Amino acid sequence: MTSKWRKAKLALGLNLCVYVPRTLEDPPSNNLDASTDRLSSAALLSPGNWDVDGPRPMTPTPSSHGLKLYRSGSKSSKQTCSICLNKIKQGGGHAIFTAECSHSFHFHCIASNVKYGNQICPVCRAKWKEIPSQVPCPDPSQRSASRNPIRWSRDDAVVTMLRPPPRRDSHRRHIVPVFQAPEPGVFDDDEPLDLQPVVVEKNSCSEVANGNSSRTLEVRVYPEVSAMPRSTSQDNFSVLVHLKAVAAAGGQNLSQNNVSFPQVAQTPRAPIDLVTVLDISGSMAGTKLALLKRAMGFVIQNLSSADRLSVISFSSTARRLFPLRHMSDVGRQQALQAVNSLVANGGTNIAEGLRKGAKVMADRKQKNPVASVILLSDGQDTYTVSGSGENRPQPNGHPLLPLSINGSDNSGFQIPVHTFGFGTDHDSSAMHSISETSGGTFSFIETEAAIQDAFAQCIGGLLSVVVQELQVTIESLHPSLKISSLKAGSYPSRVMANGCSSSIDVGDLYADEERDFLVSINIPAEASSSETSLLNVRCIYRDPLTKELTSTEAEELTIKRPEIAGEEIVSIEVDRQQNRVRAAEVMAQARAAAEQGDLAIAASILENCRRALSESLSAKSGDRLSIALDAELKEMQERMTSRHVYEASGRAYILSGLSSHSWQRATARGDSTDRSSLVQAYQTPSMTEMLTRSQATLLGSPSTQRLMQPLLSLGSHPKPR
Repeated sequence: MTSKWRKAKLALGLNLCVYVPRTLEDPPSNNLDASTDRLSSAALLSPGNWDVDGPRPMTPTPSSHGLKLYRSGSKSSKQTCSICLNKIKQGGGHAIFTAECSHSFHFHCIASNVKYGNQICPVCRAKWKEIPSQVPCPDPSQRSASRNPIRWSRDDAVVTMLRPPPRRDSHRRHIVPVFQAPEPGVFDDDEPLDLQPVVVEKNSCSEVANGNSSRTLEVRVYPEVSAMPRSTSQDNFSVLVHLKAVAAAGGQNLSQNNVSFPQVAQTPRAPIDLVTVLDISGSMAGTKLALLKRAMGFVIQNLSSADRLSVISFSSTARRLFPLRHMSDVGRQQALQAVNSLVANGGTNIAEGLRKGAKVMADRKQKNPVASVILLSDGQDTYTVSGSGENRPQPNGHPLLPLSINGSDNSGFQIPVHTFGFGTDHDSSAMHSISETSGGTFSFIETEAAIQDAFAQCIGGLLSVVVQELQVTIESLHPSLKISSLKAGSYPSRVMANGCSSSIDVGDLYADEERDFLVSINIPAEASSSETSLLNVRCIYRDPLTKELTSTEAEELTIKRPEIAGEEIVSIEVDRQQNRVRAAEVMAQARAAAEQGDLAIAASILENCRRALSESLSAKSGDRLSIALDAELKEMQERMTSRHVYEASGRAYILSGLSSHSWQRATARGDSTDRSSLVQAYQTPSMTEMLTRSQATLLGSPSTQRLMQPLLSLGSHPKPR
C-alpha cells in the first residue's frame, strides 16, 4: 500500500494522479477498527434507517443488524460502493477512487459527496488528507509521456486530482473548506418542468354557478343574530364570512405506515418550487446542525419527483448548494449528499441568504404552480445595518428582505417566506417582520428536537395547495346599508369610500384550510318589510392544476324583521371569531407594553382578556377555540414573569402566536418536548398527517433512537460575533 501512495504523491507533484488499483494481498488499514461503528451523517439522512418497508434509496445505509457499518476489510466493502450501494467493477467505464482509509467508491459518487468541502469518509468517518475532484479526462493522443509517467486507463471517464488539506482559520475551531463549486451569475439553470398535461377528473373543478356539487371552495355567511325588530337600527352589526377550501375526493394518502418515502397522492396536487435558506453559522455546530440535516432529510424524502428543491446555506456569506432540482431518486440522492456536506462556521448573514434565495426564484426559467421559501436561523444578522445605524431591520422587513421577494420592485412577483426562529438567541422581531411582509408565517422553535416537526407541519400545508389568488368581494344589498370596517388580520383588505362594497385578497389556501373574516355594517330600520337583505359574498380564485379561474357565491344574507321583538338566536360562530380577533388584538397590546418594559401591565392586559373571554357565549358552551385561546394567553403571561424570560422566549412566543392568528394558519411555537404543543387551531389534516409521519420517524423507529443518542452527546460551539 505504501508503494502505491508513493506513486500517488509522485503524480501529485505533476498535478495529476490516476487511480492505482488495490490488490487482494494488501493488508487492511488497522487504524479504523475503533471507528467502524461510528455514525456518518450520510447514514443519518438515509431513509433506510427509518425502519420502514419500501424501495431503498441510493444513499449509505446500515446493515440489517442495526447501525453496524461495513468494516474496512470486509468483502462487501471492497466490492460495493458505499454511496450508491452498487457493485464496484473495474473496466466497466467507471473510475474508482480508493481513499487512504482503504474504502473504495465510484468516482462520480464520491466526487459529488466531497465537492462542497466535505473531507470525511461516509463509511468510517475518517478524516481524509486528500480528496478527489472531477476533471475531464484528456484525449489519449494529447497525453504526454513526460507529463504522465503512469499508464492511463482507457476505461476511466475521469481522473483523480489530489487536493491539499483545507486551511484552518487560526482564530476559529472550525474547518474552512477551500473547494467550492463556482456559482453562475444568473440562476436560470433550474431543471425543466414536466410539461405533460395534468389529468384531472371531469367536472372536478366546475363553477358553482353551473350547479355542480363538487366544489373546491365553500362560502358561508353568518349574521350576529338571526332577527331584529323592524323599527330598530343598529351600527357595528357583525357578519361572519366563512371560507373553506375543500380537498378533492380521496385527498392525499398520507399514511402513517409510509413514513419515509414521497407521497403517492390518490388525486393530483400542485407541485411546488421550494427554496430552503439554512443558517450554518458557528453556533449551529454539533447537535443543532445534525438535527437540521435530519430535518432536511425528512423534507427531501417527502417531496415528489414533480417538486423542485434548492438549498441555500449561509453564515458569513451565502452559497447555493444546488439549483432547483426535481426530487427524483437521483435528485434526492444528490440533495442528501449536499446537505450532508454542510459544516458550521462563521457569523450570520441572513440578508445575503435571503438575497440568494430570492434570486433562485426570480431567475428560474420555468415555474411550478406553488412556490415558497423556508428560512431557518438561530441568531441575529451580524452583517446588515439598517438606515438608522442599528443592526436591526426596519418595521417593513427591510433591509433583510429583498425587494423582489415581496413584489416591492413592481415585478408582480411575491413569494411567501416561512421563517423559523431557532433557540433563544435569534432575532424574533426580524424573523416575524420578514414573514409578515412576504405573506409567510413565523414559527418559534424553542428546543432542538422540534426542527423536523416544525418543517413537517409547514410542508404538509405547502404540498396541499388547492386554491390560489383567492379574492373575496363583499357587496351591500340594501341602499341604506354601509360597510364600515373589515377584520381581516394581515390580509390586504379595502372598503370602498361609499361603503357599498369591500374586498379581501386571501391568496393561497391549503386543502381543508378555513378563513374567517368579520364584517361590520349598519342595519337600517324597516318600515314594513319582514326581512332585510344585507350582503352578497362572491369569491374568484384560480385552480393551481387547471390554471382556470373559478367563481363561487354564497347565498344572499338576510335577517328577519318582526314587528315585535322576540327571542333572538345569537350565532356562536360569530361569537367564536370575535373572541379570536379580540385575543389577537390583546396579544399585540401586551407585546407593545412588554417592549416598553412594563411587564406587569402586559400581564394584566392578558389576564383581563382571559376573564372577558370566559364570560363569552362560546366559552361557556365549551368551544374548543375559546379554550385554546385561554391556554395560549395564560402561557404568554407565564413568559412575562421577568425581563430575562421575556427576552429568551416570551417575545418569540407572542410573535409566533400573532403570526398564526393574523394569517389563520398553523405555526410551531414554544417547547415541543410535549408534542401536543405543535397542535394549533388552524392545523389542517395534511399538516397533521405530515406531523404524525415526522414523529413516527423520530419516536417509532429503534434505529432512529440509536442514531439520536450519539448526536445528543455532541457539543455546541459559541457563535463568532
